[in-house]
Amino acid sequence: MRVGIIGVGCSKFGVRDDVTLQELAFEAVKEAVEDAGISKEDIEMSVVGTAGTRSYELMPAVPINEYCGFAGKGPIRVEAACATGSAAVYTAYSTIKSGIADIVIAIGIEKMNEVDTPTSLAVGGRSGSYLWEFHQYGTTFPGYYAMHASAHMARYGTTEKQLAMVAVKNHRNAAKNPKAQFQKEITLEKALSSRYVAYPLRLFDCSAITDGSAAAILASEEKIKELGLKDKAVWIEGIGYSSDTANLSKRVDYVGLKATVEASRMAYKMAKIDDPVKQLDVAALHDCFTIAEIMAYEDLGFCKKGEGGKFIENGDSDFGGKIPVNTFGGLKAKGHPLGATGVGMVYEIVKQLRGEAGELQVDLKNYKGLTHNIGGTGHFGWVFILGV
Repeated sequence: MRVGIIGVGCSKFGVRDDVTLQELAFEAVKEAVEDAGISKEDIEMSVVGTAGTRSYELMPAVPINEYCGFAGKGPIRVEAACATGSAAVYTAYSTIKSGIADIVIAIGIEKMNEVDTPTSLAVGGRSGSYLWEFHQYGTTFPGYYAMHASAHMARYGTTEKQLAMVAVKNHRNAAKNPKAQFQKEITLEKALSSRYVAYPLRLFDCSAITDGSAAAILASEEKIKELGLKDKAVWIEGIGYSSDTANLSKRVDYVGLKATVEASRMAYKMAKIDDPVKQLDVAALHDCFTIAEIMAYEDLGFCKKGEGGKFIENGDSDFGGKIPVNTFGGLKAKGHPLGATGVGMVYEIVKQLRGEAGELQVDLKNYKGLTHNIGGTGHFGWVFILGV
């Protein structure tokens, strides 16, 4: 039995102090329900994905469920750090595959601006191995990914200019996305002249603190046929997942993420993908920092190891390149509300595969796309292959 996505929704990302957590979730839910053309009553279960570590609602699933009209239909609350949204979609998928329900909604949400920046960084620093890293050394996410950037530059000659080119591309795409946090292009010079946050990562190499929500409605193939939505459905063709050590010092090296490699292999095998660049039309990659996107090119098999810098420099990940990446702006410019990010990636790929991406539409040949969502510094890894 196949499982398809029949409706998607996404809020405006950014600093959303104009709404409560529940109201923010409802923005995405309302759009997803209308997109599917069904009623809330048709939905049998709700899965709420949220890290919930920076919001006033530490246990937000039930208040969100009630406000969105799903009281009595769950909710299941899941958490996988920055990959929480993908865990929510997977939980919805598994619920349907098991036969427990036919229609399930995955809601990803985070309201991160309820705390100040130092507090947010401190909370983030706890998502790996607290006693070994944050408690002992005060390491936060810019520091974690700075280690990866330094290692990649030392081994492969990757440059700060190549890192900055990722930011320039993704800001250029976000400028055309009305739901993005940063709807303004930046120049290469501006990116390279911004201050260092954690060497060699500069300000424009880092994603921001974001509020936002996204939702996806999944259904069984039988139910999709019954509802007459087969022509609209986007099918989940492959799923891969993996993880790595909590303590970064136990890892073999820092030039890539093992969780990405293993998750992608699993997803590719399930979806029968032998050459992702030739068989996929578009990809949404986890670019919490610019080095993360470059490493993902390599770890996902878009290019050989060590050639990620050249991949961005040659325009291979841009429109008209080998495979357009982060067409809606990525985490870097669209925004990175932890629980919503993975579901937001699904929203992007569904819109692309349906031909509904407007100015940001890619050329479709295979009608297949990929989402890649990392939690922590490779502590969680999720890859989805979607197709029509």
